[in-house]
Amino acid sequence: MDFMKRLGLRLVDLDWTRQGKWFLLSGVIGIVAGLGAIAFQLLTQLVFCYVLADISGFSPGEPDGEHAFFHREPAAISPWLLVAVAGGGGLVSGWLVYTFAPEAEGHGTDAAIESFHCKRGEVRPLVPFIKTLASAITIGTGGSGGREGPIAQIGAGFGSFLATRLGLSARDRRIMLAAGMGAGVGAIFRAPLAGALFAAEIFYSESDLESDVVVPAALSSIVAYTVYTLSIPSHLRYTPLFGNKLHHTFESPWELIPYIVLSIVLTIVAVLYIKVFYGVHKLFARLPVKRHFRPAIGATLAALVGVGLWQAFQYDNRVLAVMATGYRTLQIALDSAASIGIPLLVTIALAKILTTSLTISSGGSGGVFGPSMVIGGCTGAAVGQGFKMLWPDVVTQPEAFALVGMAGFFAGAANAPISTIIMVSEMTGDYSLLMPTMFCSTLCFIMCRKWKLYVKQVPSRLESPAHRGDFNVDLLEGIKVKEAYRPLDARTMLIPESMSLSDIVHRLSTTHQHYFPVVNEKNDMVGIFSSDDVRSYLYNEEIWALAVANDIMVTNVIKLTPDDDLNTALTRFTSRNLDELPVVDKDNKGRLLGMLRRKETIGLYNRRLVAHKSEVDEAND
Repeated sequence: MDFMKRLGLRLVDLDWTRQGKWFLLSGVIGIVAGLGAIAFQLLTQLVFCYVLADISGFSPGEPDGEHAFFHREPAAISPWLLVAVAGGGGLVSGWLVYTFAPEAEGHGTDAAIESFHCKRGEVRPLVPFIKTLASAITIGTGGSGGREGPIAQIGAGFGSFLATRLGLSARDRRIMLAAGMGAGVGAIFRAPLAGALFAAEIFYSESDLESDVVVPAALSSIVAYTVYTLSIPSHLRYTPLFGNKLHHTFESPWELIPYIVLSIVLTIVAVLYIKVFYGVHKLFARLPVKRHFRPAIGATLAALVGVGLWQAFQYDNRVLAVMATGYRTLQIALDSAASIGIPLLVTIALAKILTTSLTISSGGSGGVFGPSMVIGGCTGAAVGQGFKMLWPDVVTQPEAFALVGMAGFFAGAANAPISTIIMVSEMTGDYSLLMPTMFCSTLCFIMCRKWKLYVKQVPSRLESPAHRGDFNVDLLEGIKVKEAYRPLDARTMLIPESMSLSDIVHRLSTTHQHYFPVVNEKNDMVGIFSSDDVRSYLYNEEIWALAVANDIMVTNVIKLTPDDDLNTALTRFTSRNLDELPVVDKDNKGRLLGMLRRKETIGLYNRRLVAHKSEVDEAND
């Protein structure tokens, strides 16, 4: 047995709380996820600088808190070279993905979610490497995509790989996969708390959390964040992604009325985003073109949309937020929404939906969180400016609507309100808008319940294949033995401990009872035997007159009380492969109350399971 397997067996034996099993594993995952985030960011900026900027002249720019590893002076943009670079990036990305790891196509988060629910948390070791390269090329050449999907799949892939190498259980592998997702997201967005909550929340479309994941994901996210910030100069190391100059305020309860309108607008735009995203996916799936080439077609079309808008808006570089990450324009909207104007903001939001759909739904590799921030932020800024003109006494800071819009939009589209609220606050460093952010995100989440951006999400743990066995146990634990056992009656044959074996044999011939409790003169149970125990004496008649019940009974009796649950009962049935167990008074273990049969226990469980499924189906309808 190799070292990794021996280490895995040792970790399995460790006590979770006292031995620090998850502290060790989460730390390792965090280190690798942090290094992966550095590598991904470095590769993306390398492509930005030496391909996109050098060839086409377009440099997307970064938000205030981001560190640029490479620097290029602004140059004149060549629109047709920009289209050529984007198309070439899509071609290389498509070849990488569909040649080596088709699971790495698209935004990546759905692949990790599906692995958690349906694949025992298993991810092929090659996937994170291909996802890193393909996403860096896609985004770096101007494709409209984000970083959460790639980095989540990178972290998830390593967590799964480590669990497999250590020979851990499927449950542990799922937890480590989720911890890797949280670590990657927490590092690259510099939002460790949000990363941990994202890992627990993103698997379900209803208000449910993967509670086992929270602590390991929190530990791994903190470590990954710490490792990642080491690559950033000291003056930016602990600065939020969008800088530390954003300080908005919530000044009047009347502002909630505009925020209600914002929530409705964000919900409409979120539904449009989801419809367009998956509509484009279906269109590309029907294209009579080898799938290796589809990302190139999608990236080319996205670049043409960007170039067309750039020329229509008189070469205003801010409109090119519809390409690449778009964070620089979002930064401007957060700083001064009025400097962009409503027409440009609305155009960017709607065009970003189209370019992201073309880039990612065609098979390109990139996330959907980043584009969602741009769409939601620009939509929010536009609504905020509109209300400032209509109701200037109440709405004085349209930029606040941009920040709230970022959170509300993704909370609704991704069904992840809690982590998104924290994520946006950590990314912007502005916690003063928590109340309107929570209000808007909750409304968007409620109104978007019928639609979801991550289609592999399941409604709750009840519907997750990963937890199917857990809920069987939960159902059994909800049924007490007193609901299932058969009390003593006149038909139950009790055997005095002094009864001879001869009498016992004759009594057995008159009953179908299989297990026989043995009682003393006080009628307290002192043992039990089965008809099989008696059968071994049938061919030795000499012992019939000598042996008594006390000689053949088992004294180490496995018992139940009426307040035990059926999960406990089934565990005790299977421990010795028994078909019946005596039920005794919980205060007087010698007082026999009745017998619980294994067959009747399973029958009751099946009836409750059918009833429970019917209740779930009615609730879903």
